[in-house]
Amino acid sequence: MTDLTPVTALGASTARRESFGPLTITEVPDVGLASLALRQGQAVPTPFGLTLPAPGRAVTGKTASAFWTGPDQWMIEGPGQGEADFAARVRDEAPGCIVTEQTDGFVVVEITSDAGAAPLEALMEMLVNVDPGTFGPGQATRTAMHHLTVFLLRRAEDRLSVLVMRSFARAAWHALAETAGRQAR
Repeated sequence: MTDLTPVTALGASTARRESFGPLTITEVPDVGLASLALRQGQAVPTPFGLTLPAPGRAVTGKTASAFWTGPDQWMIEGPGQGEADFAARVRDEAPGCIVTEQTDGFVVVEITSDAGAAPLEALMEMLVNVDPGTFGPGQATRTAMHHLTVFLLRRAEDRLSVLVMRSFARAAWHALAETAGRQAR
């Protein structure tokens, strides 16, 4: 019988974490992800007690969070739910909605700053076509980072999440680490 060993999107048995001056970049492999879409004429549900956000916004609740991805569409995140059937939990919370498992399709990378917003915003200026001055906490967008399409979530003044397709995890990590490393010099 084959002995399978689980690995993170970056190919290790544990999450990768690197610091560059005030910035720390961390792979977050234990987040459950599911996309949620409404059927035509369907009322907007409140999965996990969340009021699903408007365009360009993200919300965080006690056990889950969500961000807008398109008209009548959201990505639901379940911290610590990466090993569970998170989509089934979302289906239970949003009956009748179209729910698709996304956990293994994306990787979440958290970038934190221990020196406030300025280093994080300087990194954003070098990586994405998003004005960090107007992209504050609670906002989310889909944008390009180098040659990749990513979702950005500004979770706090000093915290940014990048969601990228799992097959591009190494390329995204390289872009983040190289840019943060140059910034730290």
